[in-house]
Amino acid sequence: MQLQWLVWVFIFLVLTFSLIPMDGFTQALVYALLNTSFYAAIIYANILFLYPRFYQRGRIGLYLLCVVVFLIALGAFRAWLTLEIYNQFFARHPEQMSQKAIISVVVGGLMVFLLSFAFRLVLAYFTLKKQSEELIAQNTLTEINLLKAQVQPHFLFNTLNNIYYEAYLEAPRTAALIERLAEMMRYFIDDSSAEKVSLNAEIRFIENYLELEKIRMRYPVQVLLTKDFNASLNIPPMLLMPFTENIFKHSMDKRSSENKIEISIVQQEGRLLFTTTNTLPLKPIIPAPSGLGIENLRKRLVLLYGTDFELKTLRKDNLFTATLNIPLA
Repeated sequence: MQLQWLVWVFIFLVLTFSLIPMDGFTQALVYALLNTSFYAAIIYANILFLYPRFYQRGRIGLYLLCVVVFLIALGAFRAWLTLEIYNQFFARHPEQMSQKAIISVVVGGLMVFLLSFAFRLVLAYFTLKKQSEELIAQNTLTEINLLKAQVQPHFLFNTLNNIYYEAYLEAPRTAALIERLAEMMRYFIDDSSAEKVSLNAEIRFIENYLELEKIRMRYPVQVLLTKDFNASLNIPPMLLMPFTENIFKHSMDKRSSENKIEISIVQQEGRLLFTTTNTLPLKPIIPAPSGLGIENLRKRLVLLYGTDFELKTLRKDNLFTATLNIPLA
């Protein structure tokens, strides 16, 4: 943003000093401000509205038509406004609008329009650079937090293994839960700092989490897990977990015997569609927390995919649905 302001201030100053010898300081200042404003209008209208709304959505014919109409309309308005300001404040004898003046302004607007693509590339470069720096900073922070959490991991795993063998002799079900906990801890330590992990490993982590959460519930929880994807797929780690965690953290009634959870992980046309649906208590037990996990996930998705993702939540009757759609390329 600071760079953009500097660019426009520079253009304004160049126009001002180039017009001063012919028009004087006041007139040069007014015309420089007027021209700079119209240049900015052309550039930002293209890169922020016309290009993303029409061209990027494949509506090229409509895009070209809108560009032509926009440039002609803006050029005619600019020519009229320039002449009005000149006649009102600077002209000794009022002048009339000419077709040649309008054509000249429209052609000048076309040149600025073509320059808007270079301007867009520069903005895209700095946007990607900023996102890359933020992602690196976030990954660094994540790694630091993971390192802080890795207090003698081998000691913890060895201890869990010993407890597992002891429990297996007396309580096989407890031993199985300990084994799931060990798998989750190993995923945290070994995989969560990687750039990408196997989708199967992420799903396995979720399955382990579900089994461990079930033991905290007073009544059995009905869980339906649907999987339809290529086993070789990889995704950024801990991308799907916030949805599952939110089910138990914000939505599940531990006193109800009617809790149901449906989780779907489906690969569709080069994208991954992840959906969770769960029942809600008819009468909330406590005020619902703000759910920062989803907001933090949204920020991470912006860093990873820009605008090429879809994250939606829907609360209807006693059901809560969360949907994530991300590219797999």
